Amino acid sequence: MKLFNTMTRRKEEFVPLEEGKVRMYVCGPTVYNLIHIGNARPMIIFDTVRRYMEYKGYEVNFVSNFTDVDDKIIKKAIEEGVSPEEVSGRYIEECKKDMAGMNVKPATTHPQATQEIDGMIEMIQTLIDKGYAYPVADGTVYFRVKNFKEYGKLSHKNLDDLQSGFRALQVSGEDQKEDPMDFVLWKPKKEGEPYWTSPWCDGRPGWHIECSVMSKKYLGEEIDIHAGGEDLIFPHHENEIAQSECCNGKIFAKYWMHNGFLNIDNRKMSKSLGNFRTVREISQQYDLQVLRFFMLNAHYRSPLNFSAELMEAAKNSLERILEGAARLNDRKASNTEAASEAEKKLLEEADIYQQKFEAAMDDDFNTADALAAVFELVKFANTNVDEKSSGEFAGSLLDILVKLCDVLGLIVLKKEEALDSDIEALIQERQDARKARNFARADEIRDQLLEMGIELKDTREGVKWKRI
Repeated sequence: MKLFNTMTRRKEEFVPLEEGKVRMYVCGPTVYNLIHIGNARPMIIFDTVRRYMEYKGYEVNFVSNFTDVDDKIIKKAIEEGVSPEEVSGRYIEECKKDMAGMNVKPATTHPQATQEIDGMIEMIQTLIDKGYAYPVADGTVYFRVKNFKEYGKLSHKNLDDLQSGFRALQVSGEDQKEDPMDFVLWKPKKEGEPYWTSPWCDGRPGWHIECSVMSKKYLGEEIDIHAGGEDLIFPHHENEIAQSECCNGKIFAKYWMHNGFLNIDNRKMSKSLGNFRTVREISQQYDLQVLRFFMLNAHYRSPLNFSAELMEAAKNSLERILEGAARLNDRKASNTEAASEAEKKLLEEADIYQQKFEAAMDDDFNTADALAAVFELVKFANTNVDEKSSGEFAGSLLDILVKLCDVLGLIVLKKEEALDSDIEALIQERQDARKARNFARADEIRDQLLEMGIELKDTREGVKWKRI
């Protein structure tokens, strides 16, 4: 299996740090609003990477955070007259609903920045002790970039060029920095903002330190894959590397993966252009499986253009797969005969499509070519399965189709609806877990129900639920 490593700018054979296990960190959204389709692309892409790793037999520890302390969250809270915690908590739940709609599996761990402040203070103190960071008079703590000689190695930016550029852009009020390139690790509170007590001042962490700390806590000092959108390469991921490697004295991540940008009608998505699209808005027009198919129908590193025409094309293409699966399922259900010798030979032929699928995914997760192999399998099934075919033959082809589509996160057969009694039992288990203060288990059950298409609402009268 080869993947393109942003660090080396070439495809490399994937060799995990620990045999049979993958430690993977993906930068998650800042939760101040409903997620937009730009957020959706890395969620779908790296969920598919995870699924393929699991298909290949790896045990994947997949961590994706929620940034729940940020200027945008604070601004939204002030506008609404509520606490930042209320804003972030609301949009974490809304994000999870959209992820469930896109069939994105819940992460092994979804850490929240505000719950990891102690670890951030500890890492910042270590960086100060090692001479990589320094506090100034107002309590701000900066990272000393010039002391990390490899700064710029991910973005392939020249340090001298960066320094001259930063000096030209330097704004007043930042003369307390030793160098214009130094970035914030901790900043003092402003009036009305949430804050935490630290050795330097009452304040809050810088954005970059959050991911370094959460990755280290849940995955260890060294990880296999760090991923996110290409807009995060600089400065966010560059700064993560600097912090983590200076603190831990080890290479932070072995492989770096970044997805390409997403445009709307060939223009950059922005609220000012009026082309800002949330996943929730898309869900009112299409099944979110169509959005997932659309995202996977291009290579993840390529720029992707979203348009109504392309979504319609994706809907029609996905329908061909679903119709093929339904046809096989009907044949399987209506006939219990064993496969004939001729059909067994055809099944051997069908193996070529699974091989093509795996070859595409092994080549830097080429989901477009993997989908092409799925369509070839559907065409093969449509050609060779008719009313005379055995149930075993149809069922075996269906099994291959379901297995490959599951890797891509595409649901080709409708799941049986969960019984009300099973849902109520899970809700009761969640209530018991909350009473026992086992909040991790309570969150797991909420996520499990969400995957089943069940939305919970905690009210004064008790827990209400509905199918979504």
